[in-house]
Amino acid sequence: MGSDPKTHKFEDVVIHNKTKDCWLIIAGKVYNVTPFMDDHPGGDEVLLAATGKDATDDFEDTGHSDNAREMMDKYYIGEIDPSTVPQKRVFITPEQAHSNSIGKTPDFLIKILQFLVPILILGLAFAVRKYTKEK
Repeated sequence: MGSDPKTHKFEDVVIHNKTKDCWLIIAGKVYNVTPFMDDHPGGDEVLLAATGKDATDDFEDTGHSDNAREMMDKYYIGEIDPSTVPQKRVFITPEQAHSNSIGKTPDFLIKILQFLVPILILGLAFAVRKYTKEK
């Protein structure tokens, strides 16, 4: 690694997302993995899937060996400017979204409608059949 690493902006890194030009962000560092695309044990698709975002979780979840971590040094090209990296999206479960909503239809009303609407449709079908049936 160099003594004075270059700082890259997120928007400058994410454009390098092709097989012939691939950069990754891992643990705040930027790596040009283009020369490694053909040699990656998981294939180039795995590396390409990690472009355009902070790939730290993807890298750590895979459980790379110490040897793989040492290999990263030769692909290191600088640091990422953390102020340019978008915040991670927080997943809100449907239960949380429902509990946070104000003015929503109450659950009991929905349950009643789920019961009444089919009965009304069935009643309407019987009425239409009865009055349109030839005598």
